[in-house]
Amino acid sequence: MPKGTGETRRYLAVGLDCYLCLLVVGLLVHSCLGPAHAGAGRMAAVLIGHLTVLSFANQVLLTMAVRASAGKLIMGVRVIRLPDAGRPEFRRLVLRWLYGLFWLPLQPWHHLRRTATAEPPPRERLGGGPPAAPHTDLAGVRQVHRSDLRYYRAAVEGRTG
Repeated sequence: MPKGTGETRRYLAVGLDCYLCLLVVGLLVHSCLGPAHAGAGRMAAVLIGHLTVLSFANQVLLTMAVRASAGKLIMGVRVIRLPDAGRPEFRRLVLRWLYGLFWLPLQPWHHLRRTATAEPPPRERLGGGPPAAPHTDLAGVRQVHRSDLRYYRAAVEGRTG
């Protein structure tokens, strides 16, 4: 099984995904709703709707097609299903997207709460989730380097072929 990527590469990929999503949606909303046409409520509704749709397309549909979101493609990371290193199915990717959508924004809160009580960081998963194997999320997928996945496939083919 290929080893998981480091946290730095994974967080950079998430940051790139967020940046690209906000950039594309900002350009779409600005072109669709010029400053003269939109009120604040309508602008917020359109912005949230576009962000949700583009985030879903990037994190679920693009990952189904090429095993990576746009940020992960740039960082050379691929998403695999555990335990067989296969392509993750739709249900796992939707669960992973929902987990990231609701877990990621709460991380500053968990960090502030932890520092206010002066507790050491938990050995489990950040955010209070259940313990998991390194570089594995709740949906049962792992993020690996593209080259490691390529070498793993070649090794498996060499054993079976």
